[in-house]
Amino acid sequence: MNMSPISFDTRFGWRGIDANGADKRGKTIAADSSGARAPLKRAGGTVLELTALGSAPPPKARAADVTLFTRQLAGLLRAGLPLAPSLDLIADTPSRGDLPRIVGSVARDITQGIAFSEALARHPAFFNALYCQLVAVGEVAGALPVVLARLAEDRERAGAQRAKLRAALTYPVAVLLLSLAITAGLLIGVVPTFKTIFDGFGAKLPAPTLFVLALSDGVARWCGPFALFCVVSGIAFKRLLRRVPAVRRAFDRAMLKLPLAGSLLRALAVARWSRALGTLLAAGTPLSDAFDSLASATGNRIFDTATVEIAGRLRHGERLAAAMRAVGCFPPDVVQPIAVAEESGSLDAMLLDLATLGDRQVDEQTSAFARLCEPVVIVVLGALVGGLVVAMYLPIVQLGNVV
Repeated sequence: MNMSPISFDTRFGWRGIDANGADKRGKTIAADSSGARAPLKRAGGTVLELTALGSAPPPKARAADVTLFTRQLAGLLRAGLPLAPSLDLIADTPSRGDLPRIVGSVARDITQGIAFSEALARHPAFFNALYCQLVAVGEVAGALPVVLARLAEDRERAGAQRAKLRAALTYPVAVLLLSLAITAGLLIGVVPTFKTIFDGFGAKLPAPTLFVLALSDGVARWCGPFALFCVVSGIAFKRLLRRVPAVRRAFDRAMLKLPLAGSLLRALAVARWSRALGTLLAAGTPLSDAFDSLASATGNRIFDTATVEIAGRLRHGERLAAAMRAVGCFPPDVVQPIAVAEESGSLDAMLLDLATLGDRQVDEQTSAFARLCEPVVIVVLGALVGGLVVAMYLPIVQLGNVV
């Protein structure tokens, strides 16, 4: 499949008049001057001057925008509209982000005789290898609308799953951050007032109170530098994850070993892997060729590395279940049904069933994780604030007992 990069669009500045004769100015992005004039003419305006301002920045689009494009294109093709006019129609539809630019580029490639799957492969940031492989299979089989509809369903399911995971994590993280902010505020704004009162006692303070006073002094002194250090460290670590594969693999391995989240992430990766492979096999892709599109299907480097190893074992004549068992990433309750399906010739159906079961397990574990986080957050918040209150009032209580 042709993966040659595309040239960037050009940014144009234009001056003209609208349908009412009023002067208008603006900027637009297009492949050439005629492409820049076309949408302005369709709006009823007249371009008097057009100036090229240089290459436009690379386009940006969210995963949800790509999913919407897939769903819209499937619907237009099912309605009987040819591919090129369907792409032109979607490209002319106002949308968030730069999706019209991407679709317009794909439409131009189509009119130049490039296959649809190859045109999509020129935008790997938005259409991964699995997406392009399925589209290629749909083109050959003449079932492109069906394949696109299936792709849209899978992407919508994955998007809903991600949203549910984010919702489950947002509440505990937000409450923990709020509790830390409240604790820091008490340490900086309230505890020093108690320190002034305790200095007048002239008595030895309890160990918890001394610890809190020392902590207050440290937070007041190092709060700003520590916050800056956390921000810089977070940015640096995020870049390391993106640019250094070894760091990303170590991080993904550590995440899979977490007590609660590890099993959830493993189930999610297995479900994504099973659905991707099952979808490819159901579309008619041979097993040996299907693994060429699974290199990043799970989003976890440990499973992606295991996928490459499984592909190598398959090329040497090993069975799929045996190769999965050898890499050690997949649980036995997934490998065993696949071994049975290989013997019965129903591997694609078994993989899709396992993916559906895995999605159900992910949903159940996500709900259980969210329910477990609520009491844990309450306990942590109570321990932080309650510990400060007890430490501050303990000297007063002891003084009252002495009196």
